[in-house]
Amino acid sequence: MKPLFNAPLVVNGRRTLMATIVAASLGTPCAIAQAQTAGSAAYPSKAVRIIVGFPAGTGPDIVARLLAQKLSEGWGNLGVIVDNKPGAGGLIAASEAARAAPDGYTLMLGETGQLSIAPSSYNKLPYDPAKDFVPVSQVVTSDFVLLVNPQKVPARNVKDFVDWTKQQKGLFLATFGAGTPGHFGAYMFGDAVKLKPEPVHYKNTSDALGGLFSGDVQGVFASVGLAAPNVKAGKLVALGSTGAARTNILPDVPTIKEQGYANLEFSSWFGIVAPAKTPPDIIAKLNADIVKAVQSPEGQTKMEEAGFRVTGTSQQDFARTIAADTVTWGKAVAATGFKAD
Repeated sequence: MKPLFNAPLVVNGRRTLMATIVAASLGTPCAIAQAQTAGSAAYPSKAVRIIVGFPAGTGPDIVARLLAQKLSEGWGNLGVIVDNKPGAGGLIAASEAARAAPDGYTLMLGETGQLSIAPSSYNKLPYDPAKDFVPVSQVVTSDFVLLVNPQKVPARNVKDFVDWTKQQKGLFLATFGAGTPGHFGAYMFGDAVKLKPEPVHYKNTSDALGGLFSGDVQGVFASVGLAAPNVKAGKLVALGSTGAARTNILPDVPTIKEQGYANLEFSSWFGIVAPAKTPPDIIAKLNADIVKAVQSPEGQTKMEEAGFRVTGTSQQDFARTIAADTVTWGKAVAATGFKAD
């Protein structure tokens, strides 16, 4: 596999960005505002940390590292640290990011589960997505594909899979964790094909794929980027994708909507959010720099090669997406009666 970028400028691992905060009394609100503006004008003047709530090698991690590379280049190789804080479906990372200083030097690559699904799947969250974060920019979207093991499942399209499943003792679909888009996507699929799926939750992607290879489960909704290498190698078969249109990385795989299930369409997204009360001018600069980074020819190519659709939205559009998806996924969660706590 060729390197994602030519120069490895991103610092990996579990390093914690240490910052020294100098407190100074500026006397008046006007002086405070002037000081904030002056500090924001120089932003960034030191390394920026992007917290990611999932392990290295997963979709969010890949997006964060690609973005960090391009931002670092645009900031004169100042340094952008990707800090993986996996656990609890991204809640550990979100909790830490919500408590971070609102100075633009700690950001989070948020995803659908943390920001739009969690409010409905948890009775009590350790953070409030609407109050504790300010959206900066959606970076990419990602469709899912329904994967099966060709050694265990004879179907090669969705209809045949549904017909075959009806002859089995149940429809067992792996997920990469309870409360994730793939989890509720499995329920959406069941509703569309008039079957009741039994989600089987695994701790991570490798375990879930292991269950698919062993035949313990019949299928899994995996992100296109994760699915593509296995599909291209002939190890797994993609029966259909969940987006509105076919993906560039797997153009021969028809959408599930194309195959007669018009109501089945879902995807996930990743985007940068900052702690609430981060100065508006810092947010505006971050937005401009992120959009420039991901929509640059190299940035876009690298993201697409990894299986993502580049967006790079305005702050307002990202905020609207989070709010709308909170309603959409909330209905899916309510239909299942699922609660993670």
